[in-house]
Amino acid sequence: MVAVPSSEVAGFQGEAQAQTSGRSLRQIVWARLSRDRLAMVCMVVLVLYYLIAIVGPVVAGVFGISPYTLHSELISDLGGKPFGALGGISWAHPLGVEWGTGRDISAQLMFGLRISLVIATSATLMTVALGTVIGIVAGYSGGWTDNLIGRLMDLVLAFPFLLIVLALSGVLTDRLTSLGIPEGNVSHIVYLILVMSVFGWPYLARIVRGQVLSLREREFVEAAVAMGANKRRILFTEILPNLWAPILVYATLTLPAYIGLEAVLSFLGVGVLPPDVTFGSMLASSVSYFQVVPTYLFIPGTVLVILVVSFNLLGDALRDALDPKAVH
Repeated sequence: MVAVPSSEVAGFQGEAQAQTSGRSLRQIVWARLSRDRLAMVCMVVLVLYYLIAIVGPVVAGVFGISPYTLHSELISDLGGKPFGALGGISWAHPLGVEWGTGRDISAQLMFGLRISLVIATSATLMTVALGTVIGIVAGYSGGWTDNLIGRLMDLVLAFPFLLIVLALSGVLTDRLTSLGIPEGNVSHIVYLILVMSVFGWPYLARIVRGQVLSLREREFVEAAVAMGANKRRILFTEILPNLWAPILVYATLTLPAYIGLEAVLSFLGVGVLPPDVTFGSMLASSVSYFQVVPTYLFIPGTVLVILVVSFNLLGDALRDALDPKAVH
């Protein structure tokens, strides 16, 4: 049996300890996520979705397909039914064409995906920003400030969201147009982003407030106060970095919820105006022809389900990876 010098053993232990303690939170989270095969598959799917949303319209132009081009030669004069099986699926139109107009379904999906992701991503970023800032201020300040913000949260949550969105759609879009927002779908997209953000921030603000109530009593916050740090530095330099875990998890779960919400609002006629399309408007137009050509419902519905499920599964995996008590 060969004896190993104690100095070498100490060196090995020190190197192992340095490698373990030297990893940042990002490295630890990525190491945990990379071992989750389902999370990595969902991440690849989401990256592909965003790439399609960014370069899809360019690819559609290269192949000569457009969601706005009417192909009257591909549909029947009696009722507008597409020629061929499964809604006119062919090599030129791999997902078929729209009933009555002959517009390409694959091009509509690529353009609609871009609009849906722009609305959901922008609304999520605004919701996270508002909820984080207001929650930190309420949790750290306490007193009348906390009470005032708490009553504001209760007031926002008390409004019937769908009723407000449907009733004020025309009025607020006209108001946005008068403020300089371009008329048409631009004002409708801005309207959807604003209403989702305004009615969505209280949920995150309550989560952040609860976390800040415990963090403000920690030693590092008391040390910053004792050193004379101003409130802005305490809130956004000392406290905010300790809130990234719940914020990231909430964002990954809110984004798919907003995608589904946008589809619902478009289905109800509050979304973008024709000829632009989103998932909701495609599903709404497919209801009339579902019994004859079910692909009109299944194709956009399947794409939407894959997108939402991928976000939800990735959010669950990220929550587990950020949990310090989880065993990996």
